[in-house]
Amino acid sequence: MDLFKVIRIETPESTELEFILAGIGNRVYALIIDYIILNLSLLALLIVPSFLLYFFSLETVFSGFDDGQYQWVIAIVALILYGLYVGYFVGFETLWQGQTPGKRRAKIRVIRDNAQPIGLFQATLRALLRPVDDILFVGFLFILFGKREKRLGDWLASTLVVQLEQAPEGENPQISEQASSLMTQLLSEVDFSKMLPDDFAIIKEYLQRRSRLAKPARAKLSIQLAQNVQDTLGMEPRPWEVTADVFLEAIYLSYQRQFRSS
Repeated sequence: MDLFKVIRIETPESTELEFILAGIGNRVYALIIDYIILNLSLLALLIVPSFLLYFFSLETVFSGFDDGQYQWVIAIVALILYGLYVGYFVGFETLWQGQTPGKRRAKIRVIRDNAQPIGLFQATLRALLRPVDDILFVGFLFILFGKREKRLGDWLASTLVVQLEQAPEGENPQISEQASSLMTQLLSEVDFSKMLPDDFAIIKEYLQRRSRLAKPARAKLSIQLAQNVQDTLGMEPRPWEVTADVFLEAIYLSYQRQFRSS
């Protein structure tokens, strides 16, 4: 059995991408970190009611409650705790594009089966099934013996957990002279504050990995990324006599230059 499982996914744009699945070790490591953060957060939230119960005895607070009302209180507290538990994973995976603090530390990410970023719907489905996967160890067995290392929540949400490919330390994308010239024009015309760090990271990753892509896939992906950048920055369709690759190189340089000098 291979230590790392590699899968190939064809995107809706007919581009084939290669990913390394996260593996059971990375996923357990990420989950331990997330549970530590989550439990500490829940503990902090319980400090306030604990102080209230300290200053006001239980008899004073619940003296008028019968057995049925006690059960309602317990049910409401359990529902709130479950909501916070689910909300932690849903919130982070939605806002951080498939990552939680634990996954970010482990350098793994959740994506959809078609390689697109997950959204609120997928993150919610994964979180709702997490108690079954984690508490009963069902997810562990599914990940360990499944070809795509999916737990029940992944099957329901049509998601995968993959490793983030890291470029060798100190490696920077190769930049053409055309891109360096275009950078000056972009800095005077474009507001790069609209671009998120994750958007920049995607461009950097493409520029680092493009030499390993087949020419048709590279051409399609570069054009798609260039269009996404134009939409993000509110730019008109690319008017310069340069390729999409050169345009992305110039965006990469411009973003770096603007935020280094700010």
